[in-house]
Amino acid sequence: MLQRLYPLPAASEALQGCYLGKALRPAGWQGLFCYANYVTSLDGRIAAPASDGGLRVPETVANRRDWRLFQELAAHADVLITSGRYLRDLEEGSAQDVLPIGGEREYADLRLWRAQQGRPPQPDVAIMSASLDFPVPRELLDQGRRVQVFTGARHDEARARRLREQGAEVHAIGRGAAVSGSELMRALADLAYHNAYCVTGPYVLHSLMADGVVNSLFLTTVSRIIGGAPFSSIVEGPLLDKPVDYRLDWLYLDTQAPDGLVQLFARYNQQ
Repeated sequence: MLQRLYPLPAASEALQGCYLGKALRPAGWQGLFCYANYVTSLDGRIAAPASDGGLRVPETVANRRDWRLFQELAAHADVLITSGRYLRDLEEGSAQDVLPIGGEREYADLRLWRAQQGRPPQPDVAIMSASLDFPVPRELLDQGRRVQVFTGARHDEARARRLREQGAEVHAIGRGAAVSGSELMRALADLAYHNAYCVTGPYVLHSLMADGVVNSLFLTTVSRIIGGAPFSSIVEGPLLDKPVDYRLDWLYLDTQAPDGLVQLFARYNQQ
């Protein structure tokens, strides 16, 4: 069980269904809704160095209870926003997952819920990439998902053609080499997506935050200090020209985290 600390009055709720059973979009919301989710240590780390030289979600903070809620948020999504780096990791076998929703029995209720909502079994995938240097996982296409790649006007056409040959849809929407957060949101809205779930790393989130397009932020905080370098917070990049302000929407205390720890599940909505 979870203990709801906010909004008051406090109450107990089950973990399973906690995020699934709540409205994702505010009442009356029109157009695309973008949201992100991260798990972090008390010292703000969402990633740690891996043996291959990359960064991975630390095993010391990752846990099945947080992952359940990650999957519930994915169940709401029409499209998952990720990066070329993630697909390279996926090909190398070092990614955390093939992109939810998981096929395990414990997530059967999420697949059933999507079917009852008239949604396809899996959300589509949107990749922001300037380099276009990644493979298209055949598994995504075999699941019936559209793989949408968004890049800038100054892109490598040979790589774009190779991605199209692998089954991806490539869209040149940025005026330079990269794509901004606002350009991506407009493109996704034009493709008739409604709920976009950002499941990528801190550099892509920085691009989205720079344009203020992340409507809700879900944050799990595990009561553990892990240290480590390089430091990796939820947003990596230059100081934002304009801070993005959020207000707390809900806060849950989970006393059943691994190793006798507690963790907090919070949702923040952009003001």
